[in-house]
Amino acid sequence: MARYLVSGGAGYVGSHLVLALLDAGHQVVVADDLSTGHRAAVPAAAELAFGTLADRRFLSEVFAAWKFDAVFHCAALSLVGESMKDPFRYIRDNVATSINLAEAAVKGGCRKFVLSSTAAVFGIPEIVPIAEDAPTAPINPYGESKLMMERALSWAEGAYGLRSASLRYFNAAGADPAGRAGEHHDPETHLIPRAIAATLGTGEPVSIFGTDYPTKDGTAVRDYVHVMDLAAAHMAVLPLLDTHSVRYNLGNGEGHTVREVLSAIETVSGRKVPHSVGPRRAGDPPVLVASSERFRAETGWTPRYPSITEIVRTAWAWHEKHPYGYGRRLVAVA
Repeated sequence: MARYLVSGGAGYVGSHLVLALLDAGHQVVVADDLSTGHRAAVPAAAELAFGTLADRRFLSEVFAAWKFDAVFHCAALSLVGESMKDPFRYIRDNVATSINLAEAAVKGGCRKFVLSSTAAVFGIPEIVPIAEDAPTAPINPYGESKLMMERALSWAEGAYGLRSASLRYFNAAGADPAGRAGEHHDPETHLIPRAIAATLGTGEPVSIFGTDYPTKDGTAVRDYVHVMDLAAAHMAVLPLLDTHSVRYNLGNGEGHTVREVLSAIETVSGRKVPHSVGPRRAGDPPVLVASSERFRAETGWTPRYPSITEIVRTAWAWHEKHPYGYGRRLVAVA
């Protein structure tokens, strides 16, 4: 049994990672200020250290109170559009606080650090599926902030012996199949929860932005990875950190169009998804799919829920029982 710190463990990916760690018999401490996360998403079996990563004294107290075998860093601002409007905030909050956490880990004697990164570090890729050696060229401050942290961690290994794993993925989706946690952002920007809310009548109709892309049905293609598969990936990478730092892309290797996602929701729910059709959004690439072949080969990880229908099924089950998420009304943004 090990003890792990999960920053952002009250958020979407973080809360599912906490469940996976607890299910595996480990002890978990969640560091979260609940600014975007939810207290109800933190299981009773996990300790909650309430505070902000911007507070270095808070972090010192956390690492003084517990000894950790590894840190999983899931806390971050992650709205691309918002990052374009307020780049200083994204660089400051995502990079400076991450460095605070990594430095506290080093001082606390923890030498394993897993960063939830993003395929947004690649910008608009030239080749799809995207491999790890593809050029990194972020087109928004969110992606830039993650790439900056990846680079900072690479320097930290030589200077402090802090081994790190940067896990780059696109669209986390779905919910805990046991119904213990799900996706609730406020405002909500992700297609699947927005489309489900529209279908349940708790949200506005979704918009399809662009139907003239060079794809099978004219709508944009994205890679969806089940959130519990991402949690398993975070755990699978730990043994590699015994010897060296790593960077990996995480995806199903097969994307799905917007219309295919809506069709999967209709199949699962037996209802039509209210939606409208509009023009393309500026900056939206036709296809974004991340290859995970290297990660699969070097860790043995295989997604348990590769089907978009199964991903949607778990999301639908959670939202049907929690139509307003963890308590507040869901708000969709265009």
